[in-house]
Amino acid sequence: MTRWRPLPDALPREARHLVEQLRQLKDRTDLSLAELARRTAYSKSSWQRYLSGAKQPPRGAVRALCRVAGADQARLLALWELADPVWPYGPVSPPEPPRIPAEGVPASEAVAAAVPGPEHRRWRAAALVAFAVIVLLVAGVLWAWPSGSE
Repeated sequence: MTRWRPLPDALPREARHLVEQLRQLKDRTDLSLAELARRTAYSKSSWQRYLSGAKQPPRGAVRALCRVAGADQARLLALWELADPVWPYGPVSPPEPPRIPAEGVPASEAVAAAVPGPEHRRWRAAALVAFAVIVLLVAGVLWAWPSGSE
């Protein structure tokens, strides 16, 4: 079991509870931070910041740790939702880009960590619809354009 440093005094109760639960999960896995980094899309230094309370963990990191530890994601994501608005260091930054998994890590774990959220899917859907409209307009103009062979 890891000997953890005390959490910052400025950390609100909700954020403190989330970090404590994440620490317990990490301890339950018996993985080092380096091994945890190899099994997730987050670096060792990121895990150090999240588990020390220095930085708010992204939702994806909470999901990844739950997956590695075989824990219930719903409960920890509910704790994340409670901690998010009171986290003292501002809103969470965008998640780190997914890393190429190390040897021996199943591709499904790497793909699951890199799945875009609903915000990204909405933008992607809007971009595809806009592209389809443009293609249809260009095709209509080309079809209606008089040909020079008359």
